[in-house]
Amino acid sequence: MPAFWSATALLPGGWAQDVRFTVVDGRIASVDTDTAAAPGDELHRITLPGLANVHSHAFQRGMAGLAEHRGGTSDDNFWSWREVMYRFLDRLAPDDMEAIAAMAYAEMLETGYTHVGEFHYLHNDADGRPYRDPAEMAARIAAAARTTGIGLTLLPVFYAHSNFGGQAPNHSQRRFIHDLDSFSRMLEACRPLLADGDRLGIAPHSLRAVTPDELAALIDMPPQGPIHIHAAEQQQEVGDCLAWSGQRPVEWLLDHAAPDARWCLIHATHLSDAETDALAASGAVAGLCPITEANLGDGIFPASRFLAAGGRIGTGTDSNILIDPAQELRALEYSQRLAHQARNVLASEAHPSVARRLFADTLAGGAQAMAIEPGLAVGHAADFVTLDAAHPALHGRTGDQLLDGWIFAARNSCIDTVWKRGKQLVAGGRHKDGAQVTARYLKVVDRIMAR
Repeated sequence: MPAFWSATALLPGGWAQDVRFTVVDGRIASVDTDTAAAPGDELHRITLPGLANVHSHAFQRGMAGLAEHRGGTSDDNFWSWREVMYRFLDRLAPDDMEAIAAMAYAEMLETGYTHVGEFHYLHNDADGRPYRDPAEMAARIAAAARTTGIGLTLLPVFYAHSNFGGQAPNHSQRRFIHDLDSFSRMLEACRPLLADGDRLGIAPHSLRAVTPDELAALIDMPPQGPIHIHAAEQQQEVGDCLAWSGQRPVEWLLDHAAPDARWCLIHATHLSDAETDALAASGAVAGLCPITEANLGDGIFPASRFLAAGGRIGTGTDSNILIDPAQELRALEYSQRLAHQARNVLASEAHPSVARRLFADTLAGGAQAMAIEPGLAVGHAADFVTLDAAHPALHGRTGDQLLDGWIFAARNSCIDTVWKRGKQLVAGGRHKDGAQVTARYLKVVDRIMAR
């Protein structure tokens, strides 16, 4: 591509003016500030680095909105939502998975995510038997990522049990199940699926779904990439873990699995103060999904204490009920305001702007959780997100006020263009293949809803 020039850009050292990036083979080759654009340069006004979405279940994009109707009981919660999810996934064929994932990934790009961590657990055919290709469904995830252009950290999920203590899986979980040998074969079959810049990790689903011996084997299993696990999302999970082990889920992980910078603990919603401080000290990332956590009634993560203790965070779209990193960050801050009955709770001395603090923290933590480089620096991927300077929420703003306007004051998206590894994927807020991706998605939804 020709050089990329922006009137203002958020670099690792802060906001800079008149910034010119040169790009070679999809990576930033040079960054010059206070420099004029040259003829033929790609010209923009406001440029940010792309963000990483640390936690997605892509297929759930197809069921967004289908679980917002109370059933026959007044006790509607995560566990009743899970039954709706089980019924939905029973209908999905590989082609359906690919089309739904492409829709989710196109929407992620349109809202400023340039990389996604796919926590992928839909492995088997509808009858629970493995596909002839053990990575059939993972291949559909990879194909959707290639179709849309989003970067991918593929996180195949090991799921073997229905609850703590190695309890047998139930019938509704038949499409998830592996033993260690079959999982290793599937993981190996995933390696050739990755495009340049993609990553492969592993995801023990949760302490409910793995035994201690299985978790230990998984930690040592190649490729020694990122390790993601659901932890302490629900109070019932905490109670069940206490009954099984005498410890809370994150407490148990800290004592028995020694999570470090390779790890991302998804949700980690229900933490004691001691767990909060110890998790922050471990170097692991807390993968927060505020919109999904609010939708499911999970609870509120202790973000104020965790960040004050030096904790690292990333955001994810999880159930993909609504895909938008700005709204995830807004929901995170607003949850803290409600919990503490205060304003600007997650601002810091270094970043008195809440939006800037959260953007910087989730940029760094998200990249760590995905095993990619963060930010617009030489040698890093040329992942540019530009904002529409004419958007009313940004008018008259400069520096951190631009982030404040985007995250807290924009009724609709401020995203103008998105570039992944120097290739333009979004223009005018719309994915270049959005019409085709949407048309295919709508056909799949029609077919699923008719079954």
